[in-house]
This record gives sequence, structure tokens and C-alpha cells, in this order.
Amino acid sequence: MKRMIAAVLVATACASSNSAQAQDTEASAPPLTLDEALTAAGAVSPAVEVSRSGIQAAQAQRSIAGLRPNPSLDAMSENVAGTGIYKGLRSAETTVGVSLPLELGGKRSARVAVANAQLDRASLEAAIIQADLRLRVTQAYNDAAASQRRVVTAREQVGIANEVLRAARVRVAAGRASPLEEQRADVARLNAEGAAERAERSAQVALGNLARLIGRGPSSLDTAWFARIEGAGPRLPVRSEGTLTAAAVQADLTTATAQVRLARSQRVPDVMISASARRLEMTNDTAAVFGVSVPLPLFNNGRAAVDLASAQRTQADAQRRLALLDAEQAIATAQGDVANAATTARNATGPTLAAAQEASRIARIGYREGKFGQLDLLEAERTLADTRAAAVDALAAYHDAQARLERLAAPAPNDAKDAR
Repeated sequence: MKRMIAAVLVATACASSNSAQAQDTEASAPPLTLDEALTAAGAVSPAVEVSRSGIQAAQAQRSIAGLRPNPSLDAMSENVAGTGIYKGLRSAETTVGVSLPLELGGKRSARVAVANAQLDRASLEAAIIQADLRLRVTQAYNDAAASQRRVVTAREQVGIANEVLRAARVRVAAGRASPLEEQRADVARLNAEGAAERAERSAQVALGNLARLIGRGPSSLDTAWFARIEGAGPRLPVRSEGTLTAAAVQADLTTATAQVRLARSQRVPDVMISASARRLEMTNDTAAVFGVSVPLPLFNNGRAAVDLASAQRTQADAQRRLALLDAEQAIATAQGDVANAATTARNATGPTLAAAQEASRIARIGYREGKFGQLDLLEAERTLADTRAAAVDALAAYHDAQARLERLAAPAPNDAKDAR
């Protein structure tokens, strides 16, 4: 019995030691950087598989477009099962041959041109999916980092509220203040604890969303990245030329142009040639039979299809110009958002935050010494909390605007093979 109890105690001690070691290892793990999150998301995201499948389908379509039409085997027997000399198979004439359609008007090369354009568009779509995934992961990482910063700020506010409550209790116990001040301080503490609880819950949700994108739960994030703001110097204007958006609409126009060429090639009738051998049952002789078949475009001469393709090309060209205009406006707006968010973040995380912290510190000292009233202290603490929240919001807005600008200005691959 004593041995069993000793074994249980040893196992419990080992389990506690292993749990503590695991927690220490998790705590000492390096923070997950944004680049690592992007790499992990690219390895597990179904969006990447979607883009690869699209490229494979376009490559298969390209192979199909380059194939020639299949020949056909023809067999026919005449003058059978009749009357008189045609009774039975005595006068049968059996013909066996091969028919081969000849495509005219450049149909095969036109199909290949359309398939090549669609393959290039699928390759660009893969690059667009990668850029969209980068934006999505960056925004999720930004949200998670901001939520963690809000948790830290909320916990600091709880500590400050507890300190104010202790000071209020000392003043009330010494008879230098009314019990109302203690009640106010207790209410401020409860509000701070509630805000901290909400911040922790929001942080768990944000980290969970990030974990779903990258396939694993990060223990900590790169706080230095979140606090980093680029220099305040003038930026070079970003143009829409050479971006993924411009390349995509140009690829759509190229595909529409190839469709016009394909529609025009369809107006040229194909020729069907055949070569056969005919066997005459009565004489047991064999003769060659040659034939040519040409369709007559009386009811459908392909003009309507050409008009349709031409209208779609005109529409694609108009959509290209409209997309470029929208891209220019979006890039200009994003640049303004980045500059404004950077200015706000510098002010909120620099002199404004420092002034609010100093005012709060002075108010706490003055309140303990009886030089300031509680309302002055609570106002200083409220200002500090609002300034800290504004600083986190400004940093989050800056990184979000920066990510959107990078997505809008994402360059297109120099070659379609690069995207594949």
C-alpha cells in the first residue's frame, strides 16, 4: 500500500514538473513574426490549392485546344434485302472508308490563342489569390497584435484603478475624504476590470482567427512590428500600371480579342474528305470511292457570333479603363489613409501619450497628498485610458492602411510562368 501511495506521489510530481516545463517552453518561445505567419498560411490555405487547380485546368484546356479533329470510320452496305436480283446479299455493294475533317480558316490556332490567354489569366489569378491571402493574413495578424496590446493596456488600467482605490480608502480611513470617494474609486476599478475582461475575450477571438489562417495557434506576436511606423518623409506616388489589377483586366481584354479571332475563324466552313473501298458482291470486284463534303452556311453564317465576340471585347476594354480608374482612386485613397494614420499614430504614441501618462502620475501623487480632488484624478485617468486606446487604434489603422496599399500596388509577375 505504501509503495502504491509513493508511486502515485512520484507520478504526480513528474506530471507537475512536465507541465511546468511545457509552460516555460511556451513562454520562452520566440514570438511569431508576420513573415512566418504568411509562410505558414501559404502552406495550409485552401486558396493556394484553388489557384493551382485553376492553372491545371487551364493547362488541360490548352492541350485540348491544340488537338486536331478525329477521323471517322465509315461502313455502308447497299442493294441488300430487296426483291429480284437484290434479294439477300447477291447484289450487295459494301463500302468501308475513312473520313477526315479539315479545319480551315485558322480555327486551331485561334483556339490555341484563346487557351493561352486563359492560361495567362489563370496564372494571374493565382498571383491575385496570393496577394489577397497576404492581405487577409496581415489584417488578421494586425487585429491579433492590436488586441494583445489592448489587453496589456487594460490590465495596466486595472492596476492604476486598484492603486487609486487604495489611496481613496486611506483618505477615507484618515477622515480626509468622504466615503463617496471610495465608492467612486471602486466603480472605476470595476469598470476597468470589465474592460480588461472584454479585451481578453476579444484577443482570444482575434488569435483564434489568425490560428485558423496559419494552421497553428501562436503563443505571442511580434510587438515590435506593431509599434513600428515608417519614416515621415514624402512618398513617391504609386501608379496602377504594372499592378495585378492592371494585368488582370489586360488579360481579360486579351482573352476577349482572341475570342473575336476565334469567332471569325468559325465563319470559314470546314471540309470533310473521305476515301473508301467498295466491294461488288455480284462480280467480286473492288473499287475506290472518294468524297468531299462542304457545309453550306445558309442559315447560320457565323456573323452573329462575331458581333457577340466584338461586343464582349468592347465591353472588356471599357471595363479595363474603368478598373484602372478605380485602381488609381483606391491607391490615392490608401496613400492618404496611410499618411494620416501614420501621423495620428506618431502623435498618439509619442508626445500625446507621454503627456497623458505624466498628467496621470501627477494626479495620483497629488491626490494621495490631498492637493487634488478625486474628480481631477478620475479625469486624468480617463484621459490616459482614452489616449492609450487611441494609440492602439491609430497603430492598427496604420498597419491596416499599409496592408491595403501594398495589396493595391502589388506588382504583376513579369511572365505568366513566374506566377505559375
